[in-house]
Amino acid sequence: MVRIRFFPPSSAPSLAEVAVWCGATLGANADSDRVIQDVAALDQAGPGDLTFLDNPRYLDALKRTRAAAALVSPRYAGAAPASCATLIVAEPYRAMALVMTKLYPLAVKPGSIFGETGISPKASVHPTARLEPGVVVDPGAVIGRGAELGAGTVVGPNAVIGPGVRIGRDGSVGASTTILAALIGDRVIIHPGAHIGQDGFGFALGARGHLKVPQIGRVIIQNDVEIGAGVTIDRGANRDTIIGEGAKIDNLVQIGHNVVIGRHAVLVAQSGVSGSSAIGDFAALGGQAGIAGHLTVGAGAQVAAAAGVMTDIPAGERWAGAPAKPVRKFFREVAALKRLADGDANAE
Repeated sequence: MVRIRFFPPSSAPSLAEVAVWCGATLGANADSDRVIQDVAALDQAGPGDLTFLDNPRYLDALKRTRAAAALVSPRYAGAAPASCATLIVAEPYRAMALVMTKLYPLAVKPGSIFGETGISPKASVHPTARLEPGVVVDPGAVIGRGAELGAGTVVGPNAVIGPGVRIGRDGSVGASTTILAALIGDRVIIHPGAHIGQDGFGFALGARGHLKVPQIGRVIIQNDVEIGAGVTIDRGANRDTIIGEGAKIDNLVQIGHNVVIGRHAVLVAQSGVSGSSAIGDFAALGGQAGIAGHLTVGAGAQVAAAAGVMTDIPAGERWAGAPAKPVRKFFREVAALKRLADGDANAE
């Protein structure tokens, strides 16, 4: 069957070039002039491919690989077959990411779906909007009054950029995304169907009915943030919702009004952060984790998948469960419940 490639490699580097890209050292059996044509997983790689070993669980696959070369840590430098050159590096997975960024630039920052190199005549751009040279706008996109877009930013089809929104340079706005009341930095990647800057969920509840509270804040997204498909980020109620530099937000995440997400925090798919909570720098939320309102998850803390957080989490701690608690306590409780259940079963 013909192999259909959506992201063909942009070049065919030598092993010497690959080593420079990722800071690796060529192993004793490596021919520095050997050319790499593609990358592949250990068990799928062929004679022209580069692969890598990061998890020792796949050591047997490394021993059997047909790859031309493999990125490996010093510990496993001797485990590859004689036909597979080694590039030795402390962090093979990170090294592979650096190589792939060079080889597949369109997989990092999506380009125009229609192959546009400028502003499509089928886009709607308000005459007061300011677009720097090099902005690409696909058909059907709408750019509102007074919006500003920096050079190198790509706006996908049917995306809507609201009045006064500012987006920095070298960003990407995916198809059917909406952005309102937001200030966005450089190199921000927003995947299709994300919605940023709409009303937060604010109502004065009461017996006479629920009165809508005007949401007059903004969304501030700092440099080098990546936002997954279908993410929703509400604008602040009376202050700003802030996404810190380098944060990575997976698909289908909900971020409420006034939330502050710290630098390089990671939010995995279907997690949610309720209004006015703060997630610290380098903290991580597992899939479907939920954070109640007005809480703080400290810097470097880790929240397990499906956890329900109802109280502050100190910096650096790992919590799990619903209601969430320190992970050791959570597993002690799980073990205690198992003993009780096993005892009841034996009694029967």
